[in-house]
Amino acid sequence: MTTATNPVSLVTGGTSGIGLAVARDLGRRGHRVFLCARTESKVGQTVEKLRAEGLEVAGAAADVRSSDSVAALVRTAVGTFGPINVLVNNAGRSGGGPTAGITDELWNDVIDTNLNSVFLMTRAVLTAGGLAEAGYGRVISVASTAGKQGVLLGAPYSASKHGVVGFTKALGKELAPAGITVNAVCPGYVETPMAERVRQGYAAAWGTTQDDVRERFEAKIPLGRYSTPEEVAGLVGYLTTEQAASITAQALNVCGGLGNF
Repeated sequence: MTTATNPVSLVTGGTSGIGLAVARDLGRRGHRVFLCARTESKVGQTVEKLRAEGLEVAGAAADVRSSDSVAALVRTAVGTFGPINVLVNNAGRSGGGPTAGITDELWNDVIDTNLNSVFLMTRAVLTAGGLAEAGYGRVISVASTAGKQGVLLGAPYSASKHGVVGFTKALGKELAPAGITVNAVCPGYVETPMAERVRQGYAAAWGTTQDDVRERFEAKIPLGRYSTPEEVAGLVGYLTTEQAASITAQALNVCGGLGNF
């Protein structure tokens, strides 16, 4: 069995940017979507907005860096919609700067938010979430092209996303006999609120304007533009379908040609 009727999807970081686009795309595909973010008010506003679009959505506040919070989130999601079929590990943060000046706190929070959360969420969904018994399962983690190459002034971020790619490839082989696919989607430059914060950081480091940073970044992209959250969400959505059932242990780029690896 490779599909489920009205599958249950759990999306972390689902209130803005790529996560919001993923939640909306999956909802339009007929999924019952349970989303989370750290702020309860943002979760409530997003759920209300998506329900107004006719989508079956619920959510809860959670800190994906915390085992206890993750366990509570998965219990709530299962209690709301039933066993989870699709996990989208999207929650993440930026972070970097000259490596000699990076604090323990920054390094640890980037790793906790971007990498350790993927492990915690995946483990919880495989156990308490019922994914291993569902007969149809998808684990999709939003990594980055920075998970395949080094990024200037982005050592913590790049290290965390390399970890996500490695975890994905290992877990994909492990879960393949159960029919559960595990993949990473690797965006390049995507126009989101986080992208604006990244441009602010580079502008400060380089002593220039955000517009100049954007022009430099766009010059590196063969398509000449940032990708959209909806384009990334489209690949995530495809990976949940029956047609994608033989794609596993892969890290797939959505980057306008920025990375061809």
